[in-house]
Amino acid sequence: MGENEDVLVSVDRGVGLITLNRPKAINSLNHGMVTTMSQVLAEWERDDAVRAVLVDGAGERGLCAGGDIVAIYHSARADGSEARQFWYDEYLLNAHIGRYRKPYVALMDGIVMGGGVGISAHGRVRIATDTTKMAMPEVGIGFIPDVGGTWILSRAPGLLGLHAALTGVTFNGADAIAMGFADHYVPHDRLQSFRETLLGDGVDAAVAAHACEPPASELAAQRDWIDECYAGQSATDIVAALRGHHAGPANEAADLIASRSPISVSVTLEAVRRAAKLATLEDVLRQEYRTSCASLRSHDLVEGIRAQVIDKDRNPKWSPASLAAVTPADVEAYFAPADRELEF
Repeated sequence: MGENEDVLVSVDRGVGLITLNRPKAINSLNHGMVTTMSQVLAEWERDDAVRAVLVDGAGERGLCAGGDIVAIYHSARADGSEARQFWYDEYLLNAHIGRYRKPYVALMDGIVMGGGVGISAHGRVRIATDTTKMAMPEVGIGFIPDVGGTWILSRAPGLLGLHAALTGVTFNGADAIAMGFADHYVPHDRLQSFRETLLGDGVDAAVAAHACEPPASELAAQRDWIDECYAGQSATDIVAALRGHHAGPANEAADLIASRSPISVSVTLEAVRRAAKLATLEDVLRQEYRTSCASLRSHDLVEGIRAQVIDKDRNPKWSPASLAAVTPADVEAYFAPADRELEF
Protein backbone atom coordinates (compact mmCIF):
# COMPACT_ATOMS: atom_id res chain seq x y z
CA MET A 1 0.00 0.00 0.00
CA GLY A 2 1.16 3.53 -0.70
CA GLU A 3 2.54 5.86 1.93
CA ASN A 4 -0.23 8.40 1.29
CA GLU A 5 -2.93 6.06 2.50
CA ASP A 6 -4.89 6.78 5.68
CA VAL A 7 -4.44 3.15 6.78
CA LEU A 8 -1.26 1.16 6.14
CA VAL A 9 -1.84 -2.58 5.83
CA SER A 10 0.67 -5.41 5.53
CA VAL A 11 1.40 -8.94 6.73
CA ASP A 12 4.73 -9.78 8.40
CA ARG A 13 5.55 -13.29 9.64
CA GLY A 14 1.91 -14.25 9.88
CA VAL A 15 0.83 -11.08 11.68
CA GLY A 16 -1.59 -8.70 9.98
CA LEU A 17 -0.41 -5.15 10.62
CA ILE A 18 -2.78 -2.18 10.59
CA THR A 19 -1.35 1.30 11.15
CA LEU A 20 -3.71 4.26 11.25
CA ASN A 21 -1.86 6.83 9.17
CA ARG A 22 -3.18 10.36 9.67
CA PRO A 23 -0.59 11.51 12.20
CA LYS A 24 -1.34 15.24 11.72
CA ALA A 25 -4.93 14.54 12.83
CA ILE A 26 -3.78 12.12 15.59
CA ASN A 27 -5.09 9.38 13.30
CA SER A 28 -8.73 10.44 13.58
CA LEU A 29 -10.99 7.94 11.83
CA ASN A 30 -12.72 8.84 8.61
CA HIS A 31 -15.16 6.65 6.70
CA GLY A 32 -12.50 5.33 4.33
CA MET A 33 -10.35 4.11 7.23
CA VAL A 34 -13.31 2.26 8.75
CA THR A 35 -14.06 0.63 5.38
CA THR A 36 -10.43 -0.43 4.88
CA MET A 37 -10.16 -1.92 8.38
CA SER A 38 -13.44 -3.80 7.95
CA GLN A 39 -12.32 -5.30 4.63
CA VAL A 40 -8.85 -6.41 5.73
CA LEU A 41 -10.07 -7.84 9.03
CA ALA A 42 -12.64 -9.92 7.16
CA GLU A 43 -9.99 -11.15 4.72
CA TRP A 44 -7.48 -12.00 7.45
CA GLU A 45 -10.07 -13.85 9.51
CA ARG A 46 -10.47 -16.27 6.59
CA ASP A 47 -6.74 -16.45 5.78
CA ASP A 48 -4.93 -19.30 7.56
CA ALA A 49 -1.59 -17.59 6.91
CA VAL A 50 -2.56 -14.78 9.28
CA ARG A 51 -2.48 -15.87 12.92
CA ALA A 52 -2.91 -12.51 14.72
CA VAL A 53 -3.58 -8.83 14.08
CA LEU A 54 -1.64 -5.86 15.48
CA VAL A 55 -3.11 -2.34 15.37
CA ASP A 56 -1.22 0.89 16.09
CA GLY A 57 -1.08 4.55 15.08
CA ALA A 58 1.48 6.49 13.06
CA GLY A 59 3.39 9.40 14.57
CA GLU A 60 4.24 10.23 18.16
CA ARG A 61 0.94 11.57 19.47
CA GLY A 62 -1.35 8.62 19.80
CA LEU A 63 -3.25 5.64 18.44
CA CYS A 64 -6.36 7.64 17.52
CA ALA A 65 -8.01 10.82 18.81
CA GLY A 66 -11.50 9.72 17.73
CA GLY A 67 -13.79 10.11 14.76
CA ASP A 68 -13.42 12.90 12.24
CA ILE A 69 -15.80 15.35 13.94
CA VAL A 70 -15.40 18.06 11.30
CA ALA A 71 -16.98 15.66 8.80
CA ILE A 72 -19.75 14.92 11.33
CA TYR A 73 -20.34 18.66 11.73
CA HIS A 74 -20.77 19.26 8.00
CA SER A 75 -23.01 16.21 7.65
CA ALA A 76 -25.17 17.33 10.60
CA ARG A 77 -25.61 20.73 8.96
CA ALA A 78 -26.69 19.00 5.74
CA ASP A 79 -29.06 16.00 5.91
CA GLY A 80 -27.02 13.84 8.32
CA SER A 81 -26.88 10.88 5.93
CA GLU A 82 -23.07 10.72 5.73
CA ALA A 83 -22.69 10.76 9.52
CA ARG A 84 -25.34 8.05 9.94
CA GLN A 85 -23.60 5.83 7.36
CA PHE A 86 -20.21 6.44 8.99
CA TRP A 87 -21.51 5.41 12.42
CA TYR A 88 -23.36 2.44 10.97
CA ASP A 89 -20.18 1.06 9.40
CA GLU A 90 -18.00 2.05 12.37
CA TYR A 91 -20.20 0.22 14.87
CA LEU A 92 -20.26 -2.90 12.67
CA LEU A 93 -16.45 -2.74 12.78
CA ASN A 94 -16.46 -2.32 16.59
CA ALA A 95 -18.69 -5.40 16.92
CA HIS A 96 -16.51 -7.43 14.55
CA ILE A 97 -13.42 -6.57 16.62
CA GLY A 98 -15.32 -7.67 19.73
CA ARG A 99 -15.92 -11.15 18.34
CA TYR A 100 -12.78 -11.48 16.18
CA ARG A 101 -11.68 -15.09 15.96
CA LYS A 102 -7.95 -14.42 16.05
CA PRO A 103 -5.87 -12.51 18.60
CA TYR A 104 -6.43 -8.79 17.97
CA VAL A 105 -3.68 -6.76 19.63
CA ALA A 106 -4.10 -2.99 20.04
CA LEU A 107 -1.26 -0.69 21.09
CA MET A 108 -3.13 1.99 23.06
CA ASP A 109 -0.21 4.39 23.20
CA GLY A 110 -0.60 8.15 23.56
CA ILE A 111 -4.03 9.62 22.87
CA VAL A 112 -6.85 7.05 22.59
CA MET A 113 -10.25 8.73 22.63
CA GLY A 114 -13.76 8.16 21.32
CA GLY A 115 -13.53 6.23 18.07
CA GLY A 116 -9.96 5.26 18.98
CA VAL A 117 -11.37 3.37 21.96
CA GLY A 118 -13.79 1.61 19.59
CA ILE A 119 -11.05 0.12 17.42
CA SER A 120 -8.91 -0.97 20.39
CA ALA A 121 -10.83 -1.64 23.60
CA HIS A 122 -12.98 -4.45 22.16
CA GLY A 123 -9.89 -6.40 21.05
CA ARG A 124 -8.61 -9.50 22.81
CA VAL A 125 -5.17 -8.11 23.78
CA ARG A 126 -5.22 -4.45 24.76
CA ILE A 127 -1.89 -2.84 25.61
CA ALA A 128 -1.80 0.39 27.63
CA THR A 129 1.43 2.32 28.22
CA ASP A 130 2.82 5.06 30.45
CA THR A 131 1.86 7.62 27.77
CA THR A 132 -1.75 6.44 27.34
CA LYS A 133 -4.25 9.30 27.53
CA MET A 134 -7.69 7.81 27.27
CA ALA A 135 -11.14 9.40 27.35
CA MET A 136 -14.71 9.18 26.19
CA PRO A 137 -15.08 12.98 25.90
CA GLU A 138 -18.33 13.09 23.89
CA VAL A 139 -20.38 15.15 26.38
CA GLY A 140 -18.03 18.07 25.67
CA ILE A 141 -19.26 18.33 22.06
CA GLY A 142 -22.96 17.64 22.59
CA PHE A 143 -22.60 13.94 21.75
CA ILE A 144 -23.10 10.66 23.66
CA PRO A 145 -20.36 8.03 24.26
CA ASP A 146 -20.54 5.49 21.43
CA VAL A 147 -18.37 2.87 19.62
CA GLY A 148 -19.31 0.38 22.34
CA GLY A 149 -17.91 2.72 24.98
CA THR A 150 -21.03 2.53 27.14
CA TRP A 151 -20.63 -1.28 27.22
CA ILE A 152 -17.26 -0.91 28.95
CA LEU A 153 -18.18 2.17 31.03
CA SER A 154 -21.24 0.39 32.42
CA ARG A 155 -19.11 -2.56 33.49
CA ALA A 156 -16.25 -0.65 35.13
CA PRO A 157 -15.79 -1.20 38.90
CA GLY A 158 -18.26 0.73 41.05
CA LEU A 159 -19.35 3.95 39.36
CA LEU A 160 -15.97 4.79 37.78
CA GLY A 161 -17.59 4.47 34.36
CA LEU A 162 -20.22 7.08 35.13
CA HIS A 163 -17.52 9.45 36.37
CA ALA A 164 -15.54 9.02 33.14
CA ALA A 165 -18.67 9.31 30.97
CA LEU A 166 -20.27 12.36 32.59
CA THR A 167 -17.07 14.39 32.98
CA GLY A 168 -15.29 13.24 29.79
CA VAL A 169 -12.15 13.28 31.92
CA THR A 170 -8.84 11.92 30.56
CA PHE A 171 -7.38 8.90 32.36
CA ASN A 172 -4.04 7.10 32.14
CA GLY A 173 -2.96 3.58 31.23
CA ALA A 174 -3.15 2.23 34.78
CA ASP A 175 -6.68 3.65 35.10
CA ALA A 176 -7.60 2.14 31.72
CA ILE A 177 -6.62 -1.32 32.98
CA ALA A 178 -8.46 -0.81 36.29
CA MET A 179 -11.60 0.25 34.40
CA GLY A 180 -11.59 -2.63 31.90
CA PHE A 181 -10.48 -0.69 28.81
CA ALA A 182 -7.08 -2.42 28.63
CA ASP A 183 -5.41 -5.66 29.76
CA HIS A 184 -1.64 -5.22 29.92
CA TYR A 185 0.84 -2.47 30.71
CA VAL A 186 3.91 -2.15 28.50
CA PRO A 187 6.14 0.93 28.93
CA HIS A 188 6.24 3.11 25.80
CA ASP A 189 9.98 2.59 25.31
CA ARG A 190 9.46 -1.18 25.15
CA LEU A 191 6.78 -1.14 22.44
CA GLN A 192 9.28 -1.72 19.63
CA SER A 193 10.68 -4.78 21.44
CA PHE A 194 7.13 -5.95 22.17
CA ARG A 195 6.34 -5.71 18.48
CA GLU A 196 9.48 -7.62 17.46
CA THR A 197 8.79 -10.41 19.97
CA LEU A 198 5.19 -10.61 18.78
CA LEU A 199 6.27 -10.93 15.12
CA GLY A 200 8.91 -13.52 15.96
CA ASP A 201 7.41 -15.58 18.76
CA GLY A 202 3.72 -14.73 18.98
CA VAL A 203 1.33 -12.76 21.16
CA ASP A 204 1.68 -14.69 24.42
CA ALA A 205 5.48 -14.54 24.29
CA ALA A 206 5.39 -10.78 23.67
CA VAL A 207 3.08 -10.16 26.62
CA ALA A 208 5.14 -12.44 28.88
CA ALA A 209 8.40 -10.74 27.93
CA HIS A 210 7.36 -7.08 28.01
CA ALA A 211 4.22 -6.47 30.08
CA CYS A 212 4.80 -5.33 33.64
CA GLU A 213 2.78 -4.47 36.72
CA PRO A 214 0.96 -1.15 36.14
CA PRO A 215 1.25 1.62 38.71
CA ALA A 216 -1.69 1.91 41.11
CA SER A 217 -4.76 3.47 39.47
CA GLU A 218 -5.36 6.97 40.83
CA LEU A 219 -8.97 6.79 39.65
CA ALA A 220 -9.69 3.48 41.37
CA ALA A 221 -8.20 4.93 44.57
CA GLN A 222 -10.95 7.58 44.54
CA ARG A 223 -13.85 5.18 44.43
CA ASP A 224 -15.11 6.30 47.87
CA TRP A 225 -16.39 9.68 46.72
CA ILE A 226 -17.07 8.51 43.16
CA ASP A 227 -19.33 5.62 44.21
CA GLU A 228 -21.09 7.85 46.74
CA CYS A 229 -21.70 10.90 44.55
CA TYR A 230 -22.58 9.17 41.27
CA ALA A 231 -25.28 7.06 42.95
CA GLY A 232 -27.67 10.03 42.63
CA GLN A 233 -30.92 9.45 40.76
CA SER A 234 -30.51 12.31 38.27
CA ALA A 235 -27.65 14.30 36.82
CA THR A 236 -28.65 17.29 38.99
CA ASP A 237 -28.53 15.04 42.08
CA ILE A 238 -25.06 13.84 41.08
CA VAL A 239 -23.72 17.38 40.57
CA ALA A 240 -25.22 18.48 43.90
CA ALA A 241 -23.55 15.52 45.66
CA LEU A 242 -20.20 16.33 44.00
CA ARG A 243 -20.51 20.01 44.95
CA GLY A 244 -21.36 19.12 48.55
CA HIS A 245 -18.50 16.66 48.99
CA HIS A 246 -15.37 17.61 50.91
CA ALA A 247 -13.04 15.90 48.39
CA GLY A 248 -11.42 18.48 46.09
CA PRO A 249 -11.60 16.21 43.02
CA ALA A 250 -15.37 15.87 43.57
CA ASN A 251 -15.81 19.63 43.23
CA GLU A 252 -13.60 19.61 40.12
CA ALA A 253 -15.78 16.85 38.64
CA ALA A 254 -18.87 18.98 39.31
CA ASP A 255 -17.26 21.92 37.47
CA LEU A 256 -16.41 19.67 34.52
CA ILE A 257 -19.93 18.27 34.25
CA ALA A 258 -21.35 21.80 34.52
CA SER A 259 -19.33 22.81 31.44
CA ARG A 260 -20.68 19.92 29.33
CA SER A 261 -23.83 19.74 27.23
CA PRO A 262 -26.72 19.28 29.71
CA ILE A 263 -28.74 17.08 27.35
CA SER A 264 -25.64 14.99 26.56
CA VAL A 265 -24.87 14.49 30.26
CA SER A 266 -28.48 13.52 30.98
CA VAL A 267 -28.71 11.08 28.07
CA THR A 268 -25.27 9.63 28.86
CA LEU A 269 -26.31 8.89 32.44
CA GLU A 270 -29.35 6.99 31.15
CA ALA A 271 -27.36 5.30 28.35
CA VAL A 272 -24.72 3.89 30.72
CA ARG A 273 -27.42 2.65 33.11
CA ARG A 274 -29.32 0.97 30.27
CA ALA A 275 -26.10 -0.50 28.82
CA ALA A 276 -25.47 -2.25 32.14
CA LYS A 277 -28.66 -4.27 31.58
CA LEU A 278 -28.03 -5.16 27.93
CA ALA A 279 -26.64 -8.64 27.26
CA THR A 280 -24.18 -8.13 24.41
CA LEU A 281 -21.88 -5.56 22.83
CA GLU A 282 -24.14 -5.69 19.76
CA ASP A 283 -27.19 -4.74 21.85
CA VAL A 284 -25.28 -1.78 23.27
CA LEU A 285 -24.08 -0.66 19.84
CA ARG A 286 -27.68 -0.79 18.61
CA GLN A 287 -28.68 1.52 21.47
CA GLU A 288 -25.71 3.80 20.77
CA TYR A 289 -26.70 4.04 17.12
CA ARG A 290 -30.06 5.38 18.25
CA THR A 291 -28.50 7.97 20.58
CA SER A 292 -25.98 8.99 17.89
CA CYS A 293 -28.69 9.49 15.26
CA ALA A 294 -30.72 11.49 17.79
CA SER A 295 -27.67 13.69 18.53
CA LEU A 296 -27.53 14.52 14.84
CA ARG A 297 -30.96 16.15 15.12
CA SER A 298 -30.00 18.08 18.27
CA HIS A 299 -28.86 21.67 18.66
CA ASP A 300 -25.90 20.73 20.84
CA LEU A 301 -23.86 18.47 18.53
CA VAL A 302 -23.42 21.13 15.84
CA GLU A 303 -22.88 23.82 18.49
CA GLY A 304 -20.43 21.71 20.48
CA ILE A 305 -18.25 20.88 17.48
CA ARG A 306 -18.44 24.50 16.31
CA ALA A 307 -17.12 25.77 19.64
CA GLN A 308 -14.44 23.08 19.93
CA VAL A 309 -12.94 22.78 16.44
CA ILE A 310 -14.61 25.09 13.91
CA ASP A 311 -14.56 28.54 15.55
CA LYS A 312 -12.45 27.28 18.48
CA ASP A 313 -13.98 29.83 20.86
CA ARG A 314 -14.49 27.07 23.48
CA ASN A 315 -17.73 28.80 24.45
CA PRO A 316 -20.70 26.63 23.43
CA LYS A 317 -24.23 27.90 24.04
CA TRP A 318 -26.05 24.74 25.06
CA SER A 319 -29.79 24.17 24.66
CA PRO A 320 -31.38 23.27 27.05
CA ALA A 321 -29.02 25.58 28.94
CA SER A 322 -28.96 23.69 32.26
CA LEU A 323 -29.39 20.18 33.65
CA ALA A 324 -32.51 21.36 35.47
CA ALA A 325 -34.08 22.38 32.15
CA VAL A 326 -33.70 18.89 30.60
CA THR A 327 -36.97 16.94 30.79
CA PRO A 328 -37.45 13.15 30.97
CA ALA A 329 -39.11 13.37 27.53
CA ASP A 330 -36.02 15.10 26.12
CA VAL A 331 -33.90 12.17 27.33
CA GLU A 332 -36.36 9.46 26.25
CA ALA A 333 -36.42 10.85 22.69
CA TYR A 334 -32.75 9.85 22.27
CA PHE A 335 -33.64 6.17 22.73
CA ALA A 336 -36.38 6.08 20.09
CA PRO A 337 -35.75 3.65 17.21
CA ALA A 338 -33.60 5.04 14.40
CA ASP A 339 -35.12 5.37 10.92
CA ARG A 340 -32.85 2.52 9.93
CA GLU A 341 -31.84 0.33 12.88
CA LEU A 342 -28.32 -1.09 13.22
CA GLU A 343 -28.33 -4.71 12.05
CA PHE A 344 -25.51 -7.21 12.43
